[in-house]
Amino acid sequence: MLRTHTCGELRISDVNKTVILSGWVQVVRDKGGIIYIDLRDRYGITQLILNENATDLNAIATARTLSREFVIQVKGEVIERIAKNDKIETGEVEIKVTSLEVLNPAKLPPFLIQDETDGGDDIRMKYRYLDLRRNVVRQNLQLRHKMAQQTRIFMDAQDFIEVETPVLIKSTPEGARDFVVPSRMNPGEFYALPQSPQTFKQLLMVGGFDRYYQIVKCFRDEDLRADRQPEFTQIDCEMSFVEQEDILNMFEGLIRHLFKTVKNVDMPEVPRMTYADAMRLYGNDKPDIRFGMEFVELTDLAKGKDFLVFDSAELVIAINVKGCAEYTRKQIDELTEWLKRPQIGAKGLIYVRYNADGTLKSSVDKFYSEEDLKAWAERCGAEKGDLILLVSGEANKARKQMSELRLEMGTRLGLRNPQEFKALWVLDFPLLEYGEEEDRWFAMHHPFTSPKPEDIPLLETNLGAVRANAYDMVINGTEVGGGSVRIFQRPLQQRMFEVLGFTEEEAKKQFGFLMDAFEFGAPPHAGIAFGFDRLCSIFGGADSIRDFIAFPKNNSGRDMMIDSPSTIDAKQMDELKIKTTV
Repeated sequence: MLRTHTCGELRISDVNKTVILSGWVQVVRDKGGIIYIDLRDRYGITQLILNENATDLNAIATARTLSREFVIQVKGEVIERIAKNDKIETGEVEIKVTSLEVLNPAKLPPFLIQDETDGGDDIRMKYRYLDLRRNVVRQNLQLRHKMAQQTRIFMDAQDFIEVETPVLIKSTPEGARDFVVPSRMNPGEFYALPQSPQTFKQLLMVGGFDRYYQIVKCFRDEDLRADRQPEFTQIDCEMSFVEQEDILNMFEGLIRHLFKTVKNVDMPEVPRMTYADAMRLYGNDKPDIRFGMEFVELTDLAKGKDFLVFDSAELVIAINVKGCAEYTRKQIDELTEWLKRPQIGAKGLIYVRYNADGTLKSSVDKFYSEEDLKAWAERCGAEKGDLILLVSGEANKARKQMSELRLEMGTRLGLRNPQEFKALWVLDFPLLEYGEEEDRWFAMHHPFTSPKPEDIPLLETNLGAVRANAYDMVINGTEVGGGSVRIFQRPLQQRMFEVLGFTEEEAKKQFGFLMDAFEFGAPPHAGIAFGFDRLCSIFGGADSIRDFIAFPKNNSGRDMMIDSPSTIDAKQMDELKIKTTV
């Protein structure tokens, strides 16, 4: 071993020990007769001291050649520091160096290797191996490690078996775009990288593996943003002989276990909400319930007063913003302009101030009396000092706009604390959604999701009313997991494919293997998958999942470090029977 201790473990109890440390030079401070070096490894920082009067002159000379990120090995004696540093765990001691060896010199890095770095995203992505040396990045990956470890501990205790499923599979037309891989052995044919191990985990249930899980890589060729990557990791799970309630209880248990063991947070019982209520109260199927401001419908109270904006609206909704009656006109105008941005598209914003003296002042006083405004305030549960904000228009658009406004107000008022955690189950999603452009129905989750048993007859009469036997877990307004009770009988699965526009031949070609398996005694089964990267980012209090992936890609799907994707040479193209076009 090139070290007896790490740079993070020495304490005052180690004084007088002779030790060997290896690591990276964080900084060198040459004070003339004395040289201080901060030596860093993944475990921490230890201060080294070299004194011209007491240290080997060769070591002194070598120390004066050092620069940031040199890899060195030192030998010396642990002594008590005179000027202690309570900001680091080794701050009571330092190493009186007796010998120093450069194991590898280093070029000056393109950004500072410290918590508050001067490197932008692009430069840090290009030199990710340097970025990984920073404490904040290392801590994120240590958090990820602990979450994976604790997931396996929980799942093993519940008798789940971890099974690896294939990475080279078959492309299917439903869902997001696949990444495809040409087959050299089968010219003109392609594998796909899995968006999910969905069909394989269902086949494992047919095979009698009644409790399966896998921490698995998945791939989707879709547009990227902070919480998406072309390759991502999920905790993939499936159980046999269960109903929805069993899944909710089991995996609520997993989430509560992770919060307790990783964050030491006691997560209370997770509340439940139907999709219909989530949309009605929050305009969002993944509501952030860390704060209130539920929607209040005022359509019946607002119409019939000759205010055309409301009279022509399908829906008038409001939120009550506690304690904000003193918002200035300038603040409200700025908020209105924020809401009118093209990304949101609202035409305007109406407000009512419930003043401290009990009077109500609005932006529509010309049309509404104080009695009218009091009726609004009463329905909204408003009190003196509150501010009521109203949006109107076509129902779905108005709810979406108000959802954005609610989240923005929560952020501005500091109500979305990343260190506060509120989980929620959202249930009873629509099974299908209609694509106007394609003029057909699509599965809201995937084609293997079972309808609610009582809604199965509606597959013949009212497709839009069929509810899915499906569930999502939401934490702090982010969907972190979703799943469903599966179809496990061939006739119902065939009917589902018909509803989705598959011909009998297409269904057989794409999923014949699964329907065949259902005829050999498939058990009732259900499952869920959690976005592992998203879970890690929420536990870490961050917005971007990239911070919790060792080697992430940028928003264009590129790996800046290895310059991928890239072209391949003509010989490989010929072997794969792929022709290039210009």
